[in-house]
Formats: sequence, C-alpha cells, structure tokens
Amino acid sequence: MPTAGFLGLGVMGQPMALNLARQMADGPPLTVWNRTPGRSVPLRAAGALVADAPGDVLRTSDVVFLMLADGRAIDATLARGTAAFAGHVAGRTLVHMGTTSPDYSRALAADVLAAGGHYVEAPVSGSRGPAEAGQLVAMLAGEQQAVDTVRPLLVPMCREAFECGPVPNALLTKLSVNLFLITMVTGLTEAFHFADRHGLDRDRFLAVLDAGPMASAVSRMKAPLLRDRDFAVQAAALDVLKNNRLIAEAAREAGLASPLLDVCHALFDETVALGHGGADMVAVLHAIEARTGGARPSGKA
Repeated sequence: MPTAGFLGLGVMGQPMALNLARQMADGPPLTVWNRTPGRSVPLRAAGALVADAPGDVLRTSDVVFLMLADGRAIDATLARGTAAFAGHVAGRTLVHMGTTSPDYSRALAADVLAAGGHYVEAPVSGSRGPAEAGQLVAMLAGEQQAVDTVRPLLVPMCREAFECGPVPNALLTKLSVNLFLITMVTGLTEAFHFADRHGLDRDRFLAVLDAGPMASAVSRMKAPLLRDRDFAVQAAALDVLKNNRLIAEAAREAGLASPLLDVCHALFDETVALGHGGADMVAVLHAIEARTGGARPSGKA
C-alpha cells in the first residue's frame, strides 16, 4: 500500500482521516496536518503521525488527500505559485476531495501534471454523520492509473466510488448532487415551517412524511433536527452557501437557468446574515421564520 497523507481536518476531514488512519494501523502510518493543531489530537491517538507543516506531509507521502476549505487554502497549503510547489507535488498523487469550482480544479490539475505529479478529483457526497461511519459516496475523475491508485484508499471512507471521466467531471457531478440536496432540504424545512405554523402535531407530520414516498435518508436525518430545533452542524449553512455560489456560477457560465437554486441562494444568504452560518443547513428555518415574521407562536417549544 502506498504511503498516504491527509491535509485538512475540519468537520468532514477529521472523521475521514480517522477512518483511514485506523485502516492503515498495520502498515505505514497516515501522516496528517491541520492549520489548527488541536484537530490533530484524535488522529495521533489513532496512530497517525502529526506533521508540523504541510510540506512534511507532502515530502513523505505517495498519495496526499486534500480536504481543505477552498482554492485559496489549497494554494497556500501546496505553496502553489512558488518555487516550492514542484518539489511538493512531483512524483506524488494529489487527491482533491473538497468542493471548489470546476475551473479551479482544471487549472490545479494542469499545474500538478506540469510539475510531474498526478491528480485525482474525489469530492464526496455526505455530511459529518456518513463521514464518521465511512459511508460517503465519492466521485472520481482523472487519469485512470491515478484513479486506480487512489481507489483502495477510499474504502474506509466511502461505501461507493463512481468514476466520472476526465477532470472536472467529478466536481460537476458533485455540484449537480448538491443542487438536489440544497433544494430538497430547503423544501423540507419550508414544509415543516408550514405545518408547524398551522399548529399541526410535529411528530405526526414527520411520521406521515416518513411513511410516504418522499421519505429518504436525508429527510430521516434532517426532520428530527427541525422538530427539536437542533442546529448542531452536520453540513454548515455557510458551506451550503458556498456550494450554492459555485453551482450558480457554473450554471451561469453554461447559460443555464437555476430558478430553485436562486431562491435557496437568497435564503442561505439570509441565514448567514442572521448569524447562523456555523449551524447545520436546516438553520435555513431561521430565514424562513424571519420572512414569516420572526417570533414563533406562543406555546411553541
């Protein structure tokens, strides 16, 4: 098995890296780095090596997973645009697992290949819960040999991995999936708000929803959070807004209409403006409530 490194231990990256570290316990240990050192503590306990700098991960790993916030974070971590970049990536396979614009990924792939490295797009579908359970769904794009190298390492993190063709098709697939997710969860939240404000029994409404054809793994995860007003983060509203912007930009570049997405864009923008960017995406309920008139009826929990 190739040596592996992991850069970025955020809400998604930490559980993903933990699953990979446990899988690699009997071989060369996983090497990790995170800008905030405290996020590395559980990885060290799981047997991973914790590097002082991203360059240490890159120098000692054949395959390096990137689960970083955005293109700027990736560029800074890889020292892209500096003389150090080629030394960091030459002879290594970089696996971009975060969500950026397709154009950014295409340009990064070209730079990595020009520097003598290999590049795989591997964005994932799923939130913190599936990440902890190793049940994410990966979308892969890149040279076949590089994809074949990476695929076995995805097993502890992902229950399925789909090959999507050349870069940036994996990211375009991820954006398509996210468009459905964003509109679906926003619709669920609005439906809950409608039922709640009409004084319906919340548990009965959710039971009817769960028994019907619209029920899904997502509704079963998100509906109880709405009922309990539990906004603990699984997929942060701020990240959803970022994804919404990326999808909208890709739609505009292709001359595509995205009417439902545009409504969701406005609502998540309002959610973040109201101070709920760090809460789960069902916190879009706050924006919908604000449009209705803010305060919940007396007697409601």
